[in-house]
Amino acid sequence: MSAKSTSGPGGKKPASVATNLIAGGGAGAMEALACHPLDTIKVRMQLSRRNTRGLKRRGFVTTGMEIARKETPLGLYKGLGAVLTGIVPKMACRFTSYEQYKLLLSKDGHVSTAANFWAGLFAGVTEAVLVVCPMEVVKIRLQAQHHSMADPLDIPKYRNAAHACYTVVKEEGVGALYRGVTLTALRQGTNQAANFTAYTELKEWLQQKQEDPSAALPGWKTAIIGLISGAVGPFTNAPIDTIKTRLQRSPAEPGQTALGRITAISNQMMKQEGLRAFWMGITPRVMRVAPGQAVTFAVYEYLKGVLEKGREMIPGGKYEE
Repeated sequence: MSAKSTSGPGGKKPASVATNLIAGGGAGAMEALACHPLDTIKVRMQLSRRNTRGLKRRGFVTTGMEIARKETPLGLYKGLGAVLTGIVPKMACRFTSYEQYKLLLSKDGHVSTAANFWAGLFAGVTEAVLVVCPMEVVKIRLQAQHHSMADPLDIPKYRNAAHACYTVVKEEGVGALYRGVTLTALRQGTNQAANFTAYTELKEWLQQKQEDPSAALPGWKTAIIGLISGAVGPFTNAPIDTIKTRLQRSPAEPGQTALGRITAISNQMMKQEGLRAFWMGITPRVMRVAPGQAVTFAVYEYLKGVLEKGREMIPGGKYEE
């Protein structure tokens, strides 16, 4: 099956919605478990203002070691509950919507590079609005807490993902869960546009190098192209991600608009920390996103293949939905 075709293996029907939902959700869960510590380090680096106090910025290794030392290694998994709660619907939404947009934008079963780009962009915006923004507000509130998990007397404001979500809604309203939704949609859209476009082009190129271009790629090749494609987005939209993280960290001031907060945060960062601050945390973000996409695509393609094979094994050897 060509990477730029809407057909399934062997020219059969495309994967069902149920297949994409299950395979995408399973892939997302594996990605979160493997890569969450790097995301926590990235958030702490983005929120750090050490240089405004005359202190030297910490690198990602030092930041990770400090978290583990002061808050125990479990501190690296702060917010994991929020991520696991959201990652399954997020990835299910991403892959399912991407496949549907791809079908809508295809011509005679062929998907052009431009169509892949727009399908990825729309899929990223869809997942941002439906799942990612509320999930990240809760996750960032948990990750931003500097309390010691080893000291039972050091009681955090947010005990877990459910409590954080309840507290934010109670104190700030439901709208607080969608703080930064525009920036989140912009980040997710550009991420997935670059991600899916690079992945599809690399997959198509590798398939053409095989003896049987229609055969599925082995898992290790899928992981490698997922790793490469996953690194593309973060470099292009790091400033968006950094501003979004600071925007979602704290409640809005009375009477302040979202655009006003974004402008204020951007001006403050430029004035106090310089241009480099907009790319704070880029190393752990790439180290988080790229391996995450390697895991995601490898697991997704594997689960999709298993589920589709099971769907074909019905009485009479016929292929049905």
